[in-house]
Amino acid sequence: MKARMNHPVMVVPDAMKALQALSESTKPALPEKLLELINLRASQINGCSVCVDMHPKLARRAGETDERLFAVGAWRDTPYFTDAERAALALTEAVTRLSDREDPVTDAVWDEAAKHFDEQQLASLVLGIAAINVWNRLNVAVRQPVGAWKV
Repeated sequence: MKARMNHPVMVVPDAMKALQALSESTKPALPEKLLELINLRASQINGCSVCVDMHPKLARRAGETDERLFAVGAWRDTPYFTDAERAALALTEAVTRLSDREDPVTDAVWDEAAKHFDEQQLASLVLGIAAINVWNRLNVAVRQPVGAWKV
């Protein structure tokens, strides 16, 4: 696969810095392993091959296990995730799939997440989900090839 163009964050001045700053802003409030789980799940949904390749590697560096990484796509049906992680993954799916339902982020999904995360953590979770969705959309749009960026 060949990219359609140079990656937009390499073309538009300060775009890379802005998107990296957004992603970095979520790190103080949430565990890195959780952020990588949401990054992987959103990337799977969006079909972003670059991120599906990259985020398990980053998760492993943070101490994540292959068993859990292999199960992210079926998180509802596996025993490997905590209630807080399940709430974060449900919120990730809802925010990523906005057009799939009339009420994409239901009160039930939101309330479950709010049971496990305080306001700063919840805000960081929403920002993290938004950030990975931006990266996914950029990579998919330009057909960014896997392996172009090393982690």
